[in-house]
Amino acid sequence: MKRLLSLTMALTTAAAAWAGGYRISLQGQKQLAMGHTGTAVVNSAEVLFFNPAGAVFLPDRFNFSIGGNLLFARTGFQNETYNWRASTENMGTPFEAYLSYKTTDWLALGLAVYSPYGSAVEWDRDWVGSHLVNNIDLKAIYIQPIASVKLSDKFSVGGGPIFVTGGVEFNRNLTRSLTNEQGMRSDVTIEDKGVTAWGWSAGFMFNPTDKVRLGVNYRSEITMEARGGAATFHDLPAFAQAIYTNTQFDADLPLPAELSAGISVALSDKWLVAFDYNHAYWNVYEALTVKFANGTPTSVNPRNYKDASTYRVGAQFKPNDKFAFRAGWYFDESPVQDGYFAPETPRNDSMGFTGGLTYQIMPKFGIDFSFLYLHFDEVDNSYNYFNEDGQNVSFGGTYKNVVFSPGLGVTYSF
Repeated sequence: MKRLLSLTMALTTAAAAWAGGYRISLQGQKQLAMGHTGTAVVNSAEVLFFNPAGAVFLPDRFNFSIGGNLLFARTGFQNETYNWRASTENMGTPFEAYLSYKTTDWLALGLAVYSPYGSAVEWDRDWVGSHLVNNIDLKAIYIQPIASVKLSDKFSVGGGPIFVTGGVEFNRNLTRSLTNEQGMRSDVTIEDKGVTAWGWSAGFMFNPTDKVRLGVNYRSEITMEARGGAATFHDLPAFAQAIYTNTQFDADLPLPAELSAGISVALSDKWLVAFDYNHAYWNVYEALTVKFANGTPTSVNPRNYKDASTYRVGAQFKPNDKFAFRAGWYFDESPVQDGYFAPETPRNDSMGFTGGLTYQIMPKFGIDFSFLYLHFDEVDNSYNYFNEDGQNVSFGGTYKNVVFSPGLGVTYSF
């Protein structure tokens, strides 16, 4: 039974990747270059993600933006007391596509498709923390139809439902020492595909003057309901094969609600500055409950996340009709508290430095370039809730994280 409880921890740790991980903001090339501000910015169809209410203020009837990033992430780990050292280098390819159409002067309809959870973490096989995680491959795609309504020349509202689809594959060793008769470490792989969920977003935009915009946008909590996921065991010793049997699991995985507020100011015909504040309600993620199909007792794994805020600033300089240059910065708080720091989501406070430009090939067709350098504060922390033989075992050390992401996109309107 104690070893079966270790299995429940394995499944729980994997599922946590849905709700935690690196909260890197890559939902638009123009807005990423401006520090990922956008709640009160009307630059392109990217506004569908940042604040759907702004779509009706786009000057052209048809607006289309598509882009993607190469996401390079490196995490280093060390524990000087035990001389433990490990690192992981991973690449992701998040993307976004936005389309809006203004049916009348007061109504715009649109569709946003983006991948906010689409990265991987892969440590060396059987590394010192392999009882918590070997690797994770997580994919999630958000599909969001929107409507934007202009109530007056200064005020609009917008929003719509959000459909999420995705899957996860995760592997970890069962314990810190269990091996088969050939000396191979025993491990488990869990996988679930086609997980779906629904949420919604709504916002408003207010333009008190021709130079100033104010915006607020709310994105609801979304619960990913994993049902009938598969757990498969490998390299088990003979005595454990009757204990660890391939089975299915259910789990509810919360993604927190978010509230964003922003302001943008056109200082002149060439200069635009913006500020955004984002608050994520991570407090809903107190624990993850995992239920098993084979009668194993339900597992409740504490996470104890706290609410976290992000502060963003950005600027755009447009010297002529051919070029626009952008730069920005943001500070992103971590929701992870001391004692809950796990290597599958080594998530600490971070600062993002961004920049980019747009080159207009034609008046209505442009190419967007962006880059993000994300620096995480070095942190010495641990995860204290891995249960083995009826006792909580602590695993910790010093983590260093660096992320770099170049991006490319195109924008078209008419």
